[in-house]
Amino acid sequence: MAAVGEPLGPPDAYRHYGPAMLRKAERILGNREDAGDVVQSLFVDLVERGVERVELPYLYRAVTNRCLNVIRDRRNRERLLDRQEAALRGPARVRCDDEVIGLDLLLKLGGRLDARHLEVLVCRFVDDMSQDEIAELLGTSRKTVGKRLDRIRGQVAELRASEAGQARARGGEG
Repeated sequence: MAAVGEPLGPPDAYRHYGPAMLRKAERILGNREDAGDVVQSLFVDLVERGVERVELPYLYRAVTNRCLNVIRDRRNRERLLDRQEAALRGPARVRCDDEVIGLDLLLKLGGRLDARHLEVLVCRFVDDMSQDEIAELLGTSRKTVGKRLDRIRGQVAELRASEAGQARARGGEG
C-alpha cells in the first residue's frame, strides 16, 4: 500500500484515489454521472499521455479544473440547472458571508471570475479548506488567497445587488 501523497502510476492512483476524486467532483457538479465522466476522462488522459507517476495534489487540482470547465460550458449549464432544480435550493456545506455556496451561485460566479479565483472558491466554500491549506495546495501565499477571497465576496455582493435590482424592476412593471 502506498503512503499518502506518494506518486503512483495512473492505474494504481485510480484505484487508490479514484473514489475520493469522484466524491469531490460530485460535490462540485452535484451530479454523479458527470462527476464519473470527469474522473474517468482524467485518468484516461493520463494513461494516453503515458504519464508514469501522478501525485495527489495534481489529481486534486486536475479534477477541480475539469469540474469548473464543465460548469463553464454553457450547454451543460442549462442541462445541469434543469436536472438539479431541487438541489439548487438545498443546503450547501459552507457560507460566504450570508450566501450559501451552492450549485446555482457557483454557476453564476463561473462567468464572473477567472480560473484562479474559481479554484479558491471551490477549495474554500465547497471543500471547507482553510486559507493556509489553500495556499499550500496552490503554491501561493496566504495573503494572495485572502485577496482572492475578498474579490469573490465582492462578486457575490455585486451579483446579489444586481439580482435585487432586477427583482425590484420586475415588481414595478406589474
